[in-house]
Amino acid sequence: MADNERASEPVISLRNVAKAFDGKRVIDGLTLDIMRGETIVVMGGSGSGKSTTLRLMIGSLEANEGQIHIAGTDICCATEDELNAVRKKIGVLFQSGALFNSMSLAENVALPLVEHTELDREIIDIQVKIKLELVGLREHADKYPSEISGGMKKRAGLARALALDPQILFYDEPSAGLDPVTSAEIDRLIIDLSKKLGVTSIVITHEMDSAFAIADRMAMLDKGKMLLVEKREWFERIRDTEGADVEKLTDNERLIRQFLRGDAEGPITDRKAATNYAEDLLGSPMPRESIPSVFSTRG
Repeated sequence: MADNERASEPVISLRNVAKAFDGKRVIDGLTLDIMRGETIVVMGGSGSGKSTTLRLMIGSLEANEGQIHIAGTDICCATEDELNAVRKKIGVLFQSGALFNSMSLAENVALPLVEHTELDREIIDIQVKIKLELVGLREHADKYPSEISGGMKKRAGLARALALDPQILFYDEPSAGLDPVTSAEIDRLIIDLSKKLGVTSIVITHEMDSAFAIADRMAMLDKGKMLLVEKREWFERIRDTEGADVEKLTDNERLIRQFLRGDAEGPITDRKAATNYAEDLLGSPMPRESIPSVFSTRG
């Protein structure tokens, strides 16, 4: 197969994926192709299904329906050994960094290499220094997570995610809780790593400044469904639509525009206001046999 044909194949493919908790679907018929080497931002409001989608793609949750192909393997029907082989091809930067507090930064980065390879300790030490240098932390290798800032923890978590030279990187809210300057540094790091290493990057976020800075394509989730997947330029055009042109937008486009701009009024807030507050409060009486969570101490 020619290189250009291989590059045009999706490295991740979701087909009609569904996930339910207690009978309630939080992901409903999700279909998405992610191409090799691209950076795609998956966004949506709170409760839209972003984190669940991430957990499905990394295999920490099992889909109820559909197929999820990662690097040629359908992880929905894979054996444990096959799933572990796929996991070695991916790296995950969790929202908090998820570092082990009892380990130095170097030890945190070395952990995947110790657990999943048979490399000599000297080679592991070299690999750790390379990964820490990529994120600008080589001089802080001996520090512990409690001794560094939130932004440094994110970068250290990223170095660990890179330890096994993954083909795919997942980022869970990489800018959450960071000041604007540190957030911009993380964005630049994501872009640099994509260019230098050629990895495929999937970024889960609702931080729009970061999203527009790093994305090749953007995907919008709403109530567990994929509303739209398009190039960044399309979303920029919708975001910047003004005046009479707003009336020409479809309902979904107006919803996306409100989300991108963070407007206080629009389809999203109209939908929330449409719920009957009084009925929600008073319409469902407590069952007679229900037991109160707090008992009176008086006789």
